[in-house]
Amino acid sequence: MLAWLDRLPYPILLVAAVLLGAAPFLPEPHLWQKLKMLAGGTLHRPIDIFDLVWHASPLLLLAVKIVRQRSRR
Repeated sequence: MLAWLDRLPYPILLVAAVLLGAAPFLPEPHLWQKLKMLAGGTLHRPIDIFDLVWHASPLLLLAVKIVRQRSRR
């Protein structure tokens, strides 16, 4: 089911994780802003939830890829 993730090269995931995780660079990254909202209990609007998922998805994919690779050893 996740064979496509196994074929996806690490550099692509790393670039996507850095760019989407840090974008927009100023005044503060969306991912950091949304995580602060989540911790503060103010993450209610659907667009904010979508932003959190969108900006965190490359990091989550990278984590899943690393866990899958290590579990095969």
